[in-house]
Amino acid sequence: MTENTPRIPGPSAPSGEAARKTPEPTGVDLARVALRAAKEQARARGDAAQQKKQARRGGLRSGARADGRDPMALGAAINRLLTERGWETPAAVGGVMGRWPQIVGDDLAKHCVPLRYDDDPAERVLTVQCDSTAWATQLRLLAPQLVARLNQDLGHGTVRLIKVQGPGGPARRFGPLRAPGSTGPGDTYG
Repeated sequence: MTENTPRIPGPSAPSGEAARKTPEPTGVDLARVALRAAKEQARARGDAAQQKKQARRGGLRSGARADGRDPMALGAAINRLLTERGWETPAAVGGVMGRWPQIVGDDLAKHCVPLRYDDDPAERVLTVQCDSTAWATQLRLLAPQLVARLNQDLGHGTVRLIKVQGPGGPARRFGPLRAPGSTGPGDTYG
């Protein structure tokens, strides 16, 4: 090696390769570089036009991999909606109303029907109506055990109180044989 030849750091290269430099692109090489750049620009414009078409057709379509646009099972979609809206507790209580006979037993379920649930955090009251005052009294006695059972199924603190309503009296009939101011058979209910 001569003193004018620069020494390349790293593994030693044969003296013939060290002297070679990469030539500057000329003529045909410049044309190839320009063609490649033009093709990339055209592809980018085509991709942009394709995205505009897809947006007009209702959005992008899902590809080979799973993403947020894929269809989902109905149960998963409903669970996602309940979670997003904060409806878990009312939906769970609605499920209890559907399973009322399994929770309280067949005898009590024949005579007591859940009417509504107030999900206000301060209250959380389940209102139940019974068909006679005797069953209403029985349910009032069983209310603490029933609240514990409901909270076991639904989660702690979901139901704080069970409000028991007696039966609604029969429709009042007004006629010539009624005493003024009488409430009729409704006097014995409640």
